[in-house]
Amino acid sequence: MPTRNVNLTDDQDAFVEEMVKSGKYQNASEAMRDAVRGLQQRWREDELKLELLRKSIDSGMADLENGNYDDMDDAGLESWLAGTGTPAGA
Repeated sequence: MPTRNVNLTDDQDAFVEEMVKSGKYQNASEAMRDAVRGLQQRWREDELKLELLRKSIDSGMADLENGNYDDMDDAGLESWLAGTGTPAGA
C-alpha cells in the first residue's frame, strides 16, 4: 500500500486522535482512509448533481427553442413562486 505524508492542522490531528482513542478506528491510517473514501463519495455525488443540472438546462433550453413555455406577467410569477402554481389570468 502506498504511503503518503499528510500535514494536518492541530484540530484535525486532535480529531483523528480522538477517533482512534474512542475505538472508532484502530489507527490514524484507517481514519484517514475513511476520510478519503468520504471525499471520493462527495466528488461522485457532486459529479452526478452536475450531470443532472446540465441535463435539466439542456431540457429547458430545448423547451424554449420549441416554444414550450408559458408567458407570465409579474402577478403570475409571484403567484407561481408563492407555491400556487397557478399563473394569473390562467
